[in-house]
Amino acid sequence: MIPARHPIRRLLLFAAGGALAAAEPPVANWPQFRGAHGAGVATAAKPPVKIGPTEGVLWSVEVPWSPSSPSSPSIWGDQIFLTTFHDGQLETRCHDRTDGRLRWARRLKPEGVEEFHRSDGSPAASTPATDGQHVVSYFGSFGLICHDVDGKELWRHPMPLAESMGQYGSGTSPIIVGQRVLLSRDQHRFPSLLAVDLATGKTLWETPRLDSAGSFGTPVLWRNNGVDEIVLAGPGRLKGYDLATGAERWVVEGITANVCTTPVIADGLLCFAAWSNGQTDSPLATWDMFLKTYDKNGDGVVDFDETPMAQRDYLRGLDVNRDGKYTKEDWDIIQAKVSRTGNVMVAVKPGGTGDITETHVAWIFRKGLPYVPSPLYYDGRIYLVKDGGIFSSLDAKTGEPFYAQERIGAAGDYYASPVAADGRIYVASLAGKLTVVQAGGDKPEILHQAEFNERILATPALVGDELYLRTEQRLWAFGK
Repeated sequence: MIPARHPIRRLLLFAAGGALAAAEPPVANWPQFRGAHGAGVATAAKPPVKIGPTEGVLWSVEVPWSPSSPSSPSIWGDQIFLTTFHDGQLETRCHDRTDGRLRWARRLKPEGVEEFHRSDGSPAASTPATDGQHVVSYFGSFGLICHDVDGKELWRHPMPLAESMGQYGSGTSPIIVGQRVLLSRDQHRFPSLLAVDLATGKTLWETPRLDSAGSFGTPVLWRNNGVDEIVLAGPGRLKGYDLATGAERWVVEGITANVCTTPVIADGLLCFAAWSNGQTDSPLATWDMFLKTYDKNGDGVVDFDETPMAQRDYLRGLDVNRDGKYTKEDWDIIQAKVSRTGNVMVAVKPGGTGDITETHVAWIFRKGLPYVPSPLYYDGRIYLVKDGGIFSSLDAKTGEPFYAQERIGAAGDYYASPVAADGRIYVASLAGKLTVVQAGGDKPEILHQAEFNERILATPALVGDELYLRTEQRLWAFGK
């Protein structure tokens, strides 16, 4: 049920109010991870340039974090939706957009909690998706759950406990396309792309992705020569699936081995960019070098307790066969996967079916590629942010750089994806530094920077004249 104190929003959603709604400006929304269509762009928004803990603040509220809850906000009308994990429970929350107060919170306690990286992963990393009537949340420890915008539970779609590649925790988010909910579940066992009915939560189709265990990106919708497709990247392969049936339509081979990013639609092309380590740039490029570094007792295998505590959450991802230790078998499996992949950005032309690696790749770019942040398409350009605060801008049609690998004065890692509005790009580093960059130009022009002194993993949301940002401990609203 929609709150009566927002009649414009009610009229926009129900045909009975069509005439009056047409006389009012449309309500802007940010309905999923990276906003409408997963693009990271708010075409009509005009958020402020000067944003920081003491600049442009409309309000800020504390949001539970312990032990980790890095999901991004989604917004519809006057409501902000988040997921959290604390006190051993999974939670979907609704905050009021006008003042940040908590409107409602709905918790569930899973039978078990998925393994996750304790500093950077989370059982509540997925951003909810909403269409103004439904709020769909995904938890790797439970499955899908849907509420209405007032917090009434509508349905559940339980799923087996997720076993993510590398045991980092789930990273993907659900999307709503018409009357379908789409979810990539590229987990260690039985990876698949799933479509369920938005009204009931019942399975419409599920397509196995047995060659795609280990990706963390979110799917996108692409209208490809009149066919609605769901595009999703996995280790070594970018694929398009028929929205109606789930049938695989095309594949591009040779992309990166471990995928955290989400594709973006740019001037009719489908663009994907990602980077991962473990190839020739790895300091531990051979099994002998790995043993020399970590095999303390010289028995030819590496036990978990032989690795440094600070690196253990990352290194346990090498235990591919899940036998509790690192062996030559694990190493050979990883190397076989890496050998057929490459760190690359590709632009895919519409119209292809089958293996289109040689026929429908418009251009390729290999510099300044992102590890976690997805590429941004804005006003004819692709923007990339790489760990270290390295920024690049490419012509979306040709892949030619306007500038490449320029530093923006905010070093460190980047998990949040860049977003854009009103000729500006907003970029947040993991260490908590927000940078506002002027779009266009032959080099990145820095308009503003601010230190939040809290880690930022969540991608900002842009609605109207406001920007919403989730830091490690707080949810912020900034406006004029």
